[in-house]
Amino acid sequence: MHSHSIEIAAIAAAARAGEGRFNLYAGIHKALRAMMADTLLALGRADPTDEAEVHDAGDRTIELMEMFERHLEHENRFIHPALRARCPGVCDAVAEEHEDHLRHTAQLRGAARALAAVPADERAGAMHALYLALALFVADNLRHMHAEETVHNGALWATYNDFELLALHDELVASIPPQEMMTVARWMLPASNAMERCLMVNDMQAKAPAPAVAAVLDLARAHLGPRDWAKLARGMNLPPVPGLVSA
Repeated sequence: MHSHSIEIAAIAAAARAGEGRFNLYAGIHKALRAMMADTLLALGRADPTDEAEVHDAGDRTIELMEMFERHLEHENRFIHPALRARCPGVCDAVAEEHEDHLRHTAQLRGAARALAAVPADERAGAMHALYLALALFVADNLRHMHAEETVHNGALWATYNDFELLALHDELVASIPPQEMMTVARWMLPASNAMERCLMVNDMQAKAPAPAVAAVLDLARAHLGPRDWAKLARGMNLPPVPGLVSA
C-alpha cells in the first residue's frame, strides 16, 4: 500500500479540465463506490451469531466481487484498447492492477463463501478478518478509480472527441446483459446527482425497450428518497405522485 497526498487544488483543476466533456468513468464509479461502502458497512455490522445476517453479508460480498470482475472485463475489453490506440503506455500500470484485483476478488469471494462453514465459536474472528480484507480492497480501488478518472480521462479527452467517447460508451453498454444492467442501475441511480440521474434515464428511454425503462423506473422508486424521485419524475415529465411534496 502507498500513501498519497491529497492535493485539493490539483484535483479541482483536473475536474475543471473535464467540464462539459463526456465522462466514461463517472457514473459506474459512483455506483461501485456506493456498493463498496454499503457492503463494507453490512459486513462490519453483521451479527456472527445470526445465521441470516452471516449469509446476507457473505452473499453481498460475493455480489460485489462479481460486479467488480464484470467491470474489469468491460474496461479491459473496451476502454483500454481505446487508450492504447491513441495513448500508448498510459494504461499499462492500471492494467497490471486489474490483474491484482482479479486475484483479490477470487480470494474475497472464497472467504465469503466459506463463512457459513466456519464453526460458531470462530465465526466472529473470520468475519472480522474478511471485513479488514474487504476494507483494504475498497481502499485500493478508491485510489485506483481516482487514477482512472484523472489520468485516463485526461488522455481520452486529449485524443477523442465526445462523439467518439459516446459511441464507445454505447458499445460497452450494449454488451451488458439485462440482469447485470439492473444491478448497475440499482447502485448508480441513488449514487448519482439529480442531473446525472435524469440524463441516464432519458438516455435509456431513447435507446432501450419500454419494459427495460419501466423496470429502471421501478428501481428508482424503490431506492430514491421522495425529493430525488420528484426531481427525476419532473425531469422525465412523469405525472406527479399524489401527496408528494415536490423538491
